[in-house]
Amino acid sequence: MAKYDGQAAINGIFHAYSRPVHWDGDDWKTFGFVAGGTALLYFVDDETSEFFIRQEEGAPDILKDFGERFGSPQVTYGLTGSIYLYGLFTKNEKVRQTGVLLISSGVAVGFLQTVLKTTVGRSRPQNNQGKFSFKQFSGEAGFRSFPSGHTILSFTTAHAIARQFDNIWVKAGIYAVGMIAPISRISNGAHWLTDVTLSMALSVAVVNAIDNNLKKRNTYPNGTLAKKGIAWNVNVGLGRVGITGTF
Repeated sequence: MAKYDGQAAINGIFHAYSRPVHWDGDDWKTFGFVAGGTALLYFVDDETSEFFIRQEEGAPDILKDFGERFGSPQVTYGLTGSIYLYGLFTKNEKVRQTGVLLISSGVAVGFLQTVLKTTVGRSRPQNNQGKFSFKQFSGEAGFRSFPSGHTILSFTTAHAIARQFDNIWVKAGIYAVGMIAPISRISNGAHWLTDVTLSMALSVAVVNAIDNNLKKRNTYPNGTLAKKGIAWNVNVGLGRVGITGTF
């Protein structure tokens, strides 16, 4: 099962990277909407950054600590691995599928954000050099504002898990948790609003592409069914009485 899941994860990663080549008209419209929306937000990056930073002092420490930790690779990949291993050892196909989605999405966005941070080289708000300051391939920590790694990892995890539920309130709760890291990264001056919003858009695009591919290929045919327990039946016949457990 682990070998099968590994192949599914690798296939999902390559599928996510290749999707722009296969985009149709609706996909390009969505891309244009996201690009246009990000461009509009770019005009208010200074104002929104100042606003969120002013709120940072009054924010509860527990939320700031959670936002810092939940978006870190150690925590998100640890959670991802735990979910997958649970599904693997319990042979729960639904959880295995979710774990594969989390792993492949996390690896795909993780590599993407590492490359973009270096190639874009955008200055962080805390540098006080403004939103138009860039230094490509510098390698300096102060010029790795886009994209937001904490946002990408935390929201990828939240979106992948939320897609497994139909209840709107459960989804809302999961997304609320996933938004803590993005907001905290703006309020502590580590990222601009446009860094965070575009990072979330990347997370959604990658997760949706991989999840849709898993379902289209029918990778996990019983992925929508939870593993059932033992079903007990009483059997009565001529000269016999018995109990049968089906599992």
